[in-house]
Amino acid sequence: MRAAVFRSPALIDIFRGVKRALGVLGAGVLAVALIVVPQPAFAADASYRTLSAARNPDWMGGLASGASLAALSIPGTHETLAIHGGDYVQAQENFGDSAATLTAQLNAGIRMIDIRARVNEGNTFTIHHGATYQVANFDDVLDKLAAFLAAHPGETVIMRLKQECTGETGSCVDASGQNSFPDIFDAYVAARPGLFWAPSVTRASAAAVPTLGAVRGKVVLAVLNGPRGGRFSNYGLAQFSGWNDGSSTYVQDEYNVPSVFSIPAKREAVSDFLATTNAGDPTKLYVNFASGAGAGAPPYWVAGGALWEQGVDPYVLDYLNDNTLSRTGVLMLDFPGGGLINKIISIN
Repeated sequence: MRAAVFRSPALIDIFRGVKRALGVLGAGVLAVALIVVPQPAFAADASYRTLSAARNPDWMGGLASGASLAALSIPGTHETLAIHGGDYVQAQENFGDSAATLTAQLNAGIRMIDIRARVNEGNTFTIHHGATYQVANFDDVLDKLAAFLAAHPGETVIMRLKQECTGETGSCVDASGQNSFPDIFDAYVAARPGLFWAPSVTRASAAAVPTLGAVRGKVVLAVLNGPRGGRFSNYGLAQFSGWNDGSSTYVQDEYNVPSVFSIPAKREAVSDFLATTNAGDPTKLYVNFASGAGAGAPPYWVAGGALWEQGVDPYVLDYLNDNTLSRTGVLMLDFPGGGLINKIISIN
């Protein structure tokens, strides 16, 4: 286990203030606080917060066109554009607004994205994580996808699109008087003919999992989710009819990680689903969320580790190095490192 430790500057300032206020006693309080308060345990490394160390803009181009997407090992990002809002909201490294962060991820090799949208005035989508606007709009997302796929036509990008706003505390509220979420989405699709793989964006019928050759240069919609889960029929892939808020047959999304002490359970959920994927139906696409958070565990603790607990990202890299898998399915990651992205791609 690595010994590198980094401390939150904000927390250190707090502890210094306590020390000044309490004098000699404060030194003891400070020492206890540094032991008791969970701190990020691991600095940036091959598994965590080093996305730019990977560069794989054309990795799908070398794969057989007849391969099903279900057969592939695919790195993805959870809350792909969650780069603002502080420790409990940010889930990805910040490479710029207006979806510039998406371009950085695509160039690194990310091929499944998780986009969360608020219904805004003018029947438009803005990108949110909860109440926090992520300084990007859905047009920015589609612009970046179109530009990337035009430059790298051998690739495909799988998208999960979710209506973000529930109206509850901590969430956002959709603008009133607008069209329905599916109607607005349809208008975006119609304005960009050829960008999406057509069978995945029709209300008439959901699609079977395609071959890579059928979707090169296209965006594949995996699922169109409502604000509390559930799929807007019949968008996306038919196998995800049961994709709700959390886990389902082909999705592991045990996102509730209440505290640092719950990180081992999240690691186990990810490794168990990797085993399920490896032994599962070869015609189905499995999506495994390595992300999680809770009141006592912000996303970066779960991803990178805290106190004595190994984070999910380094755990997954160790697991993949120690086990021989035929496929990983899609791994949806927070703050992925370049080495982890490279490892997932290498399994292909």
